[in-house]
Amino acid sequence: MTVAELPIKIDREKIAAFCRAKGIRKLSLFGSVLRDDFDPDRSDLDVLAEFKPGALKGVGWHYSTYGDELGKIVGRRVDFCSNLRPWLREQVEREKLVIYDET
Repeated sequence: MTVAELPIKIDREKIAAFCRAKGIRKLSLFGSVLRDDFDPDRSDLDVLAEFKPGALKGVGWHYSTYGDELGKIVGRRVDFCSNLRPWLREQVEREKLVIYDET
C-alpha cells in the first residue's frame, strides 16, 4: 500500500513539520488503516514513531500529548507509540507504511 491508497487523507507537509518539531526521524502507520477492516467513522490511527537520539530528553509529560497533536493534523484519534513489545514489533515491521522519513 502507498500513502495515496490510504482510506484517509494525509497532509505530508504538516506531518513532516510535526516530525521535525518533535525530533522524529521516521513515522509509520500500522494496523487497521492498512487493512480492509478499517472503518473511516470509528477506527483510530496506529502510529509508530522512531525518534532521533536524545530527542526525548527533557520532554517529560509532553510526550503524552504527541498523539493528540498528531490527531489534530490527521483529523482522527491517534494511538501514538514509540516502543512496542517484541512480539508486536515483528508484526508491525512487516506491515508498516512509512509516511515520514527524514533521510
